[in-house]
Amino acid sequence: MGSPVWFDAPSEIHGDIRELAATVANKYGHDYYLEKSRSGGQTTELWADLADAGLVGIAIPEEFGGGGQGVQELAIVCEELAAAGCPSFRLIVSISICAQLIAEFGTEAQKAEWLPALASGTKNFAFSVTEPDAGLNTHNISTTATRDGDVYRINGQKYYASAIDEADAVVVVCRTGTRPDGRGELSLLIVPVDSPGFEKQLIEVEMVAPERQYTLFFDNVEVPAANLIGVEGNGLKQLFAGLNPERIMAASLENGIGLYALRKAAAYANAREVWDVPIGAHQGISHPLAKCMIDLELARLMTQKAAWLHDNDIAAGEEANMAKYAAAEACLAALDMSIQTHGGNGLATEYGLATLWGAARLQRTAPVSREMILNFIAQHSLGLPRSY
Repeated sequence: MGSPVWFDAPSEIHGDIRELAATVANKYGHDYYLEKSRSGGQTTELWADLADAGLVGIAIPEEFGGGGQGVQELAIVCEELAAAGCPSFRLIVSISICAQLIAEFGTEAQKAEWLPALASGTKNFAFSVTEPDAGLNTHNISTTATRDGDVYRINGQKYYASAIDEADAVVVVCRTGTRPDGRGELSLLIVPVDSPGFEKQLIEVEMVAPERQYTLFFDNVEVPAANLIGVEGNGLKQLFAGLNPERIMAASLENGIGLYALRKAAAYANAREVWDVPIGAHQGISHPLAKCMIDLELARLMTQKAAWLHDNDIAAGEEANMAKYAAAEACLAALDMSIQTHGGNGLATEYGLATLWGAARLQRTAPVSREMILNFIAQHSLGLPRSY
């Protein structure tokens, strides 16, 4: 489906990373992903093989056991996993958010404790910011962390925290103070999942994925003050530093699902014959699939641009948001058209399409909704008045 040459051109190593990631991912494929998702299992074997290949830690600094690469390279891994039918939200959360936050803002002790283990795949992080009464208004979160000597005491509730059952610790966004305008002064704290007073409750969702969703409860959870990432009260600025990689990675996941869907559709449209010709010969099939391919390649190009800008320390907010928006729309269109191409078979489990609908559809809403992206572009790219 489409030459990857344009995507690989910035670096000779990109082609090797893509080939290696595809080899590992295709060893497992969508059937493995589906079995783990529906049985309540975890993709432990896939994660271990990715780590052994150096792909989990590819964007972690070399001095901590990683590959020393950037978001461009991590995005390739993410895309290839999804293109094999194994989209990984854990790669986004544990590595592109949490590992990057620790690498950029963590203390030397935090880096030494966590980064080598994250790079080797032996430990995992979850991330939690969303609250029932705050939503996308992060300034309004109410989970508090109160300094008491050498510890912080955390109280409050979070929800839609992913893969807590796979994590050793959670990076929690907490309110450690209040600004004069009433907005929270936010801080990031590392909370081990076995901390007394920390509880999780499964949220049942209609999405096929091995990463499950949880509500989190913090009842006077005590963590050492040394678990603070960066500077107290500066958590929002640190958080925003991790948002662009998250959006780029989310776009990469969507691009991969789109490629997976179009490859399935093309194979089926070439093999399935009605009235003595392959159905792909009919423009009612071929033209919509071709349009999906064009839109997907454009989304991939914007994703590459955003990743390159980020890795070269150039402002990438507009591009990261555009990539995330474009990829979600292109992915859903490609998946929907692939299902349509398969006819009734598009909903059959064995064809492995409808089982990815939830993971694809989620990206229109999370980690940031398309409406908020449009708000951002209207304000920052077009200079229109702020609407919220």
